[in-house]
Amino acid sequence: MGAVDFSKVRLEQRTLAGVKIPVAVVPRIKKQSYLEKILIALKGLMKGMRLTFGYLIHPSRIVTQQYPENRATLKFPERYRANLKLIYDENGYHLCGGCKMCEKACPNASIKVLNRKGPVTGKLELDRYIWRMDSCTFCNLCVMACPSDALQMTHQFENAVYDRRLLIYNLNRYAGPPAEAMAKLDEEARKQAMEPRDVYGGPVPLNGEPLPNIPPIVIAGEEKAASETPPSTEGPAA
Repeated sequence: MGAVDFSKVRLEQRTLAGVKIPVAVVPRIKKQSYLEKILIALKGLMKGMRLTFGYLIHPSRIVTQQYPENRATLKFPERYRANLKLIYDENGYHLCGGCKMCEKACPNASIKVLNRKGPVTGKLELDRYIWRMDSCTFCNLCVMACPSDALQMTHQFENAVYDRRLLIYNLNRYAGPPAEAMAKLDEEARKQAMEPRDVYGGPVPLNGEPLPNIPPIVIAGEEKAASETPPSTEGPAA
């Protein structure tokens, strides 16, 4: 037991399999006596107790969050990552152009960007931005890969559900062109270019769409309506 004195570490060239490679040679640590081990252990204990008593005397230094009692005053580090969201400008238009760079950057296919041909612009534009929070690792690669700064990792972390399929949903509130293209359209054309999108619409389990290893959620009302539909009495077509 003992610490390494990094000032005594030597860099040497060693030959392995006929190839010279640089290695760091760490000097052998001096064997410690039983008394030295006890003193080192006591020193570590005193450091820990000093930190504990410091928090007792200065409660403002405590970093442990008393959640949920402090929900109203809860503070997060600047780089804390939780829910992914699309960024909207002051007019309510998203910045996503549907380039799919975030989808390509995602290491585990947690993002699916669906595009459509715009009814007004005639160009490809965002139709649905599907995010799988159930498999997201919050690595932030999608945010860094976005060329239009349309994505952001927020501090919204309260997402407890009883069914993981509820964690797969759309991030976009409307299907249509981004803010840059919207600025070139008149008011009437903007209304025609935008089509509302709900959170659980499109190819997601809550909308009856199966995903790999995730069955769809069958809506009881629709299932009952389908079972009560009377069979057709018409004969086969000629």
